[in-house]
Amino acid sequence: MNIQIQKEDASCLPRYQEIPISFTVNSILMAENKGLSGILFKECEVEDPYIKDYDAIRGEGPTRWLKRWDLSNWMFLSAKSGDEQLGWAAVAWNTPGSFMLEDRLDLAVLWDLRVHPAHRGKGAGRHLFAAAEEWAASKGCSYLKIETQNINVPACKFYQKQGCVLGIINKFAYPDLPEEICLIWYKKLSV
Repeated sequence: MNIQIQKEDASCLPRYQEIPISFTVNSILMAENKGLSGILFKECEVEDPYIKDYDAIRGEGPTRWLKRWDLSNWMFLSAKSGDEQLGWAAVAWNTPGSFMLEDRLDLAVLWDLRVHPAHRGKGAGRHLFAAAEEWAASKGCSYLKIETQNINVPACKFYQKQGCVLGIINKFAYPDLPEEICLIWYKKLSV
């Protein structure tokens, strides 16, 4: 498949949201505390698989980002094959009020990466991730930061394959979703 990546501005958000971010939760990463030896993650199948859709959470989704943040320092990346939209990525940088950016100019956040379910596992995500790395490095960033959850096992495996390192494990990040663990990944960039 010939995949082209294009840079876009925030006017793309209605089209961006047309690609679903939902996925089926078939397994989760269970965190086992090993004391001072660290934490071991074990992949466990869920008894009743279910659909997780982050865009369905109140206040979430690409078209709502404009209401929450100044997106002038964000980059939106489009993955296409011919005229077919395969996926999108959003990269945040230098955005006051975004705790994920930690008020650091050497840090960019891969805010969102989504690939149409029919095209997952075929390279679009890898191309989007590489373009996000390149754009963040062009801004002088030393790191790309990514948030996911223990219920999104395919995303965790994907980020690990891209060379990301798990930097933060927060079991208490989501009070309304106590069964989910926040996992923050970091990718060291070549600047």
